[in-house]
Amino acid sequence: MWAAAWSAPATVALGAVLADSESMTVAGGAESGTDPVDAARRALASVGTFLMPAADLWRSLGADADAWVRFSAHWEELEPDPYAAEQGVHRLRSYGRFRYRTADGALEPAAHRDFVQPDGSNVLYLARDRRFEPLRAAFLEDPLFERTVKLVGRIAPVLDEAPEWTVWVHPFRVVASADNEGRPTPEGVHRDGVTLVGSLLIGVDNAAGGESSVFGPDGERLVTTTLREPGTFLLGDDRCTWHGVSPIRPVDPGKPARRDVLVVTFAPSAPCGGT
Repeated sequence: MWAAAWSAPATVALGAVLADSESMTVAGGAESGTDPVDAARRALASVGTFLMPAADLWRSLGADADAWVRFSAHWEELEPDPYAAEQGVHRLRSYGRFRYRTADGALEPAAHRDFVQPDGSNVLYLARDRRFEPLRAAFLEDPLFERTVKLVGRIAPVLDEAPEWTVWVHPFRVVASADNEGRPTPEGVHRDGVTLVGSLLIGVDNAAGGESSVFGPDGERLVTTTLREPGTFLLGDDRCTWHGVSPIRPVDPGKPARRDVLVVTFAPSAPCGGT
């Protein structure tokens, strides 16, 4: 059903974040004067996916460049993913579980436990408990963490009127070298077994590739984009779409490449879910 390979992506733009909406031309963003949350709800309900430009995300979170630099520093504290290493992938991560209440937007931590993929999702890890390091206290105390999760919480009810959601938060770093490409999704095109999945670009350095694609239920490609600007947020209705990311490789082969993202997934009262 699925395309075996992505088309050749353009080199990822590196460096500073563009906070000026007029300088951004990312398909899927909210029109001028439109609430990005409303735009995301409409697109998810009608198409099943939405690409929120970085400028819209920054405004929605009340973020500035200094706040983003502080937030992105938490990706320096991630631990190696031993399960990805079995596939030859250099990936670092941590994870946490939360409860989000729709009525008042309350976000509460849930007990940390091994991560198990639900049936019908990531085929590499079905029925396998994976143990990851919990999110660090400094990450949890960062204002952008809670604001990001609550932003997704405002969007999720368009897909399900659940009074309470289980939330999984996964910071990832994928690293590539000249002799070992970085694979953000070693399982290929997949579903996470949740209701809503979001992939937020935190930062990218010395990396080409990393093209994100979202596919509809019949295999049609709904979105193909390379997340370039930190703060760009790709959302998908995981019940009816599949997603995957092409490998990254170094632009300068003498230096490593990295791609940092935050994956946030929501499911109504579900026991497990993620990537």
